[in-house]
Amino acid sequence: MADPSVETTASGRCLIARVGGEMDYATAQVFRARFEELIERGDRCIVLDLSGVSFCDSSGLNVLFGARRQADASGAVVMLACVPGPLRRILHMTGADQALQVYDTVTDAEAAFGG
Repeated sequence: MADPSVETTASGRCLIARVGGEMDYATAQVFRARFEELIERGDRCIVLDLSGVSFCDSSGLNVLFGARRQADASGAVVMLACVPGPLRRILHMTGADQALQVYDTVTDAEAAFGG
């Protein structure tokens, strides 16, 4: 099991957060706290690059929805990019891809924000 990680870089008008590890019940609190910190920084656009996510269960999905809700409440936007195939399929099957902004690449997400 890979340790949960979130590494950030600034890119244009967006903050890019490269997420790694498994997003599940055991790591949900770590990711929730880290995403809350990112949103509280005050950036208007946060792109979660999920290319490093090796597994995501319902707890991980809940964390992603929580980040979106918190961002909405603070006037920010959270977008998902580089979503691995298995996670993309779960997002599609559950309809979560209709509620979360999902992009093929970080560049596509930045362009959608106007960056």
